[in-house]
Amino acid sequence: MRHFNINNIIAAFCLLLIGSTVMIAQDDSPPNPEFGKCYAKCVVPAGYETVTEQILTKEESKRVITTPAEYKTETEQLLSKEAGSVIVPVPAVYETVTDQMLVKPAGKKLVEVPAVYETLTERIMTAPESGKWVVKRDYENCFSSNPEDCTIKCWEKIPAQYKTVEKRVLKTPATVKEIEIPAEYRTVTKQVVKTPATYKEESIPAQYTTITKQVLVKPAATTEQVIPAEYRTITKTKKVSEGGSTGWEEIVCQANTSPDMIRQLQTKLKEAGEYNGSVDGRMGTNTREALKRYQTKNGLPIGNLNIKTLRQMGIY
Repeated sequence: MRHFNINNIIAAFCLLLIGSTVMIAQDDSPPNPEFGKCYAKCVVPAGYETVTEQILTKEESKRVITTPAEYKTETEQLLSKEAGSVIVPVPAVYETVTDQMLVKPAGKKLVEVPAVYETLTERIMTAPESGKWVVKRDYENCFSSNPEDCTIKCWEKIPAQYKTVEKRVLKTPATVKEIEIPAEYRTVTKQVVKTPATYKEESIPAQYTTITKQVLVKPAATTEQVIPAEYRTITKTKKVSEGGSTGWEEIVCQANTSPDMIRQLQTKLKEAGEYNGSVDGRMGTNTREALKRYQTKNGLPIGNLNIKTLRQMGIY
């Protein structure tokens, strides 16, 4: 026995061209047909949608909340000792002064002034002026051939001789003079009273003690709090439409199906990740299976080049 795939049967049925020459029963014809358009019945998958629901996990309840009393810290000054006065001695004030004290009075005394001498120089003659004979030879003016005949004597002057001597002579004789002897003093330092000791009255201020205490600001209270119910969100898939045969759908007539349209279809299916074959413009098995997967995922009529599918792809 030969087995047939139901999807192939449906696809073959959907690719059936509906022409003006085909005879169709009057009660199973497309409503409001238009000239030049083709129609076919196709199968659409059941429609599902993902919905979220909230499930009650815990009922609403109440609880009693106690609000504690509120306090604030305050400080207060308490008198611990009253003000008064006291007599206080004021000590004397001293200052340091300096004074000159006579140790030895002024006087006079005689002082010897020694003589003053000075040194003088004097030139004394030690030998008077004299003369002497001096023997000389005058060969140039001598006419004798005997040299002894050329001896001459000249009387030459010997000048007086002197020597310088120093001598100490009195310039100022010794004398006696009277000189003043100044008085002698000693500096002494001493303390003297500047302000004598006295008494004065001083005020003693009152004394206070700072205490800290807690003061009630707001008393404790009890309130009832509503604890809202708790829910859990769940996600589930819900069928929204039944699959199966649709009414009449407009399809592309065979005469209007071109290789260029098929290439556009194959390109769109590639972009959608459903087709990995070549873009050759032929409606082969791979192209048909990719088209059915695309239509099934997008809730479109399945198994043919219907206008709804091509419009969603942006081809028609």
